[in-house]
Amino acid sequence: MPTVEVGDLKDGDFLLDVRENDEWQAGHAEKALHIPMSEFVGRYGELTEAAPQNGRVHVICRSGGRSAQVTMYLVQQGIDAVNVDGGMQIWAATGRPVVTDAGQSGFVL
Repeated sequence: MPTVEVGDLKDGDFLLDVRENDEWQAGHAEKALHIPMSEFVGRYGELTEAAPQNGRVHVICRSGGRSAQVTMYLVQQGIDAVNVDGGMQIWAATGRPVVTDAGQSGFVL
């Protein structure tokens, strides 16, 4: 399965966060799209509307397990998707910003 390291992500990369609502509310990447894995199939249209045409979707969760499953699903749908290795734990550990919906400093549950 295609994976990417957090350190290889660029500022403009499209990020899909598939963690649950409580995890998202604690803290997330600033410009990520949030669709929990538990609701993903039903809300799939939100991704196709928001994702850049012919662009890559970088899928992230807490540690990489749920995002791996969603990445496989997206690849089967013909979407250029990659799993972010290590997830939000590595994102935060490498000093990337984690924010709340209010724009405050957040944390990874």
